[in-house]
Amino acid sequence: MSATIGHRRRRRRTTGVPGSDASVVFGVDEVDMARKGAHKPATKSTPIPGAPDRRRRAVMAGHSKDGVLSANDAAEWAVSDPSPEVRAASLSALWRTGALPGELLLGAFEDESPKVRRRACDLAGRLLNTGDEALWCQLVNALIAALRDPDSLVAETSAWALGEVGPDERRISGTTALESLCRTARSHPDPLCRESAVAALGALGDPRGLGAILDALDDRPAIRRRAAVALAPFDDRRADDALRRCLEDRDWQVRQVAEELLADR
Repeated sequence: MSATIGHRRRRRRTTGVPGSDASVVFGVDEVDMARKGAHKPATKSTPIPGAPDRRRRAVMAGHSKDGVLSANDAAEWAVSDPSPEVRAASLSALWRTGALPGELLLGAFEDESPKVRRRACDLAGRLLNTGDEALWCQLVNALIAALRDPDSLVAETSAWALGEVGPDERRISGTTALESLCRTARSHPDPLCRESAVAALGALGDPRGLGAILDALDDRPAIRRRAAVALAPFDDRRADDALRRCLEDRDWQVRQVAEELLADR
């Protein structure tokens, strides 16, 4: 069992996983607005489709090449569409087709809707393997700032994405991704954010993050389980001692994780 596997599993279990268009649920108000003509046609001869239809076209554009929606249209919708679901779906469509501009993605971190900001965090995590170092640094800095987002799901998604940074995080000047994740793991008021940060620290496997993971073993059960998994990549006596203490944990899943990891040492 590896820290990276645990890191991925956390994302699949989270409700409303960013990056999954199937997870978006349309609100009644938005549908009613579309039915009442809230989205007025630009001209009498060119009516603008309702938000659900625009989102459907954006999703299809990311999975086909039949001209349902051009890259230029998707980029415009990602910035200016009044529906956050459409803006988020347009971002994903551009990413799937390899046409997502870095500037457009960075701008989505400032969107007024947390749905779009969550999608921006998720896509940034998927683009951290870009060869563009300037863009890489901008994305990481945007994700670090998103850890302080007032919406806890945005912060949680940002923590997950920062777990994809890898050893190159040392290139970031000032406050590093690692330092920000340690702070989030120790003190964020939302337990999901603390859990995601602990998982990210395990995925990074940097010895400087071990202390925050050890501290998380005193948190609530779900976070203790995540912390036990996050100890997997650390070849350190402190990690081994912590796993032995986990054998006496009140939560049986924490004990099970410790048993499996110690058996592989």
